[in-house]
Amino acid sequence: MPACVDQELLLGGLVDGELDAANTALVEAHVARCEGCSEELERLQAVRSLVASEGVRHAAPETLIRRLAVLPELSPRNVSRNWLPGWLAPGIAGALAASLAVVALVPPAAQSALDQELVSSHVRSLQPGHLTDVLTTNQHVVKPWFNGRIDFSPPVPELADRGFPLAGGRLDSIDGKTVAAIVYRRRLHTVNLFVWPAPDAASRAFEKDGFAVMEWSRNGLRFAAISDIPPAELRQFEALFAARAG
Repeated sequence: MPACVDQELLLGGLVDGELDAANTALVEAHVARCEGCSEELERLQAVRSLVASEGVRHAAPETLIRRLAVLPELSPRNVSRNWLPGWLAPGIAGALAASLAVVALVPPAAQSALDQELVSSHVRSLQPGHLTDVLTTNQHVVKPWFNGRIDFSPPVPELADRGFPLAGGRLDSIDGKTVAAIVYRRRLHTVNLFVWPAPDAASRAFEKDGFAVMEWSRNGLRFAAISDIPPAELRQFEALFAARAG
């Protein structure tokens, strides 16, 4: 019996330990009741064990490791300097400077009910069929989809070339308000970006229940990005989004 088509990528992510806690629980629950996916998971686990076994997995020679270690292209200085193309660097630098100027790390005691609601909404969206109301990688479909459904127009920039492909959008509810939720991907992980009208306020960053959250304001809109990716990658997402949102 073949595995479910919509579960194949997730099964690979489960075997490789790439899924977040919510998706891990969902896939394991699916495998428990699906014979085809259970068989596919066993096959993937067997292949992984075989590849990692002695005599199959090839270790790089010490001489090669030493030669790679001294390559100037791999030095931290060069990597940090050249990670952005020249045309994008000024915009990113400006966005980062603006963000860092007002960013505030919020201690756990100060995290409000809104923080918990953001996390809960993110986890709820990971349930099957809840992530998107409009499923598309086309920004010119997602942005106009919000027209008439909410009374503001959220920016929907394309970030796929920087490792954050668009996945779609949906309507959600935060603090009793209907908000836009723009969905991006980071490898096998989900980045939810909640957007709603609000007075400008200080940016802030915090972690809650294993999720990183970044909040910032721009042009009368409040943005809250949440994911289980490392906080540094979420900061990169914030800078890219701000630079391309215009």
